[in-house]
Amino acid sequence: MSNIEIYGYISMIVVIISMMMKNMKWLRILNSISCAMCIVYGMFLGAYPIILLNSIVIGINVFRLIKGE
Repeated sequence: MSNIEIYGYISMIVVIISMMMKNMKWLRILNSISCAMCIVYGMFLGAYPIILLNSIVIGINVFRLIKGE
């Protein structure tokens, strides 16, 4: 197993942990961190759909955090 694969699995675990948060603010913060990790992973793979999706999700999370939702 390569270091990139290990990083991908760690990113996946952080996504799962973020979905277990009960507090919406912390869910969005942790999910944004996991999305950033997935963007890095997508860059290593050259997987533009992964990069695009996670960039959009970060944007939504930041927008909702700023609005206080």
